[in-house]
Amino acid sequence: MKKSTITMAVLAVIFITFMAACSDESTVMPTSTSNPTSTSTTTGTTTTSSGTTSLELFKKIYGATEVYIEGSYAIIKTNGLPDHKSPYYKDTQWASTQYEVYNGTNTKFGLNPNRIAAQSLVFKIPISPVKATKSSATPGGPIGVSLNGVPFFNQYAAMNAPLTDEINGFDQYGGHPQQQGQYHYHIEPTYLTAKKGKDALLGFLLDGFPVYGPLENGKSVTNADLDVYHGHSHATTDYPTGIYHYHITDADPYLNGNGFYGTAGTVSK
Repeated sequence: MKKSTITMAVLAVIFITFMAACSDESTVMPTSTSNPTSTSTTTGTTTTSSGTTSLELFKKIYGATEVYIEGSYAIIKTNGLPDHKSPYYKDTQWASTQYEVYNGTNTKFGLNPNRIAAQSLVFKIPISPVKATKSSATPGGPIGVSLNGVPFFNQYAAMNAPLTDEINGFDQYGGHPQQQGQYHYHIEPTYLTAKKGKDALLGFLLDGFPVYGPLENGKSVTNADLDVYHGHSHATTDYPTGIYHYHITDADPYLNGNGFYGTAGTVSK
């Protein structure tokens, strides 16, 4: 009888221990994917969605008049003038060297009444961008800066209208000026992709995340390859440990989707 009592006590201890272990396992929480420094996996390689951009990388913006680091921001100053020719240089002080009649492939091209004018733009862009807790919409006007100092604009014409008609005013290099003469790109800057490569770093958006061309690993990037902000995370030549980055594609929204992935810096005139 004594032996039976001991056996029952041992079994009771084992049962209690087992139940406690099961209880502990059920309370383990999965790692949150909303943390700005979380990792994402692409083709078996784990990479971070955030990273730090060096001054040398920002200096790839060769069209800037000045580039320097100030605290946690890169300051990029530019006059916004494209370094390629354009029909929009007609009747400007640069016409003798920079004017070129439209020679692109769009049979519906029509020159808009605006002409290129020099600007005084100051971009203040975070050097260590992170995913925003709450995404913000891109504004009208500059949403980033390309390598030649020309601003990137979003996927809309005035009043958030589609680019359907406005695109017929884009010159042979994919840009045009607005009413104040501010030349800009909504779509692929073909002068830069011809010069640097379609898979190259082409600039940065105001949130600090880089913009790449329409090719990656020898393949054309499509909207289906990207998230709602028009980007994804993995290693690139410029960011070997990985970073979130946008891609330019040949279909709407072209450059950016549902707003900034990160928290935007500022641009002033």
